[in-house]
Amino acid sequence: MDWVTTASGFLVGLLVGATGVGGGSLMTPLLVLVMGVAPATAVGTDLLYASITKVGGAWAHGRRRNIDWRICRWLALGSLPASGLTLLGLANLSVDPNHYATVLKQCLGVALVLSAIALLLRERLHEFALKRSAGVPTQRSPVATVVTGVVVGALVTASSVGAGALGGAALLFLYPSLAATRIVGTDIAHAVPLTLLAGLGHASLGGVDLHLLVNLLVGSLPGVYVGSHISRALPERALRILLASVLLLVASRLVM
Repeated sequence: MDWVTTASGFLVGLLVGATGVGGGSLMTPLLVLVMGVAPATAVGTDLLYASITKVGGAWAHGRRRNIDWRICRWLALGSLPASGLTLLGLANLSVDPNHYATVLKQCLGVALVLSAIALLLRERLHEFALKRSAGVPTQRSPVATVVTGVVVGALVTASSVGAGALGGAALLFLYPSLAATRIVGTDIAHAVPLTLLAGLGHASLGGVDLHLLVNLLVGSLPGVYVGSHISRALPERALRILLASVLLLVASRLVM
């Protein structure tokens, strides 16, 4: 067992359990920058890692009726086809491996910046959406939700980042009257099939390290459990600002 990898998995799992976001946003850069894992392998491994760790969260939220399955279906209607098309594009991308790694790092950096912005502006976006919600027809929500699914599906498949921070922020904006717990539950439930499809697609392309995946899970599953139990004692807003700052710092390292 690689104890460094397991400890890293525990720390990321702890943060995910405490804040609900940060899995792909932190794990993939950690694998690339600290552990020296090839970007393509880091993305594929992290996607499968995310799908497994989010199953428990989706199950728990489902038992508490915190999942809006209608919204989840609309998101999947856009994200799953977008993920499949992104995988098809990656499979047929005939470029130099070094150039591909550079492009992947750039995509990852952009995804991290967007995630950081979503975390920092989460409350303001929600307030703005609440003010405008009275004048926006509800019929627009399904179409906008499917489009959101397309964007999140492509971004997550290409970089493994965006399902938590971007997906959650988009749902807060689209459905401002929906309870925060249902936003989180719906976002997690949608992420399970998306990350599973994307992860299996990357595995078929040889982009998954199973030994690395097992070591990450050994650490992250207890971390998520512990983090979920201490989350009430932690300042959620301060944690989000700290996480956003870390994401911006990591993004700058990736794109330099």
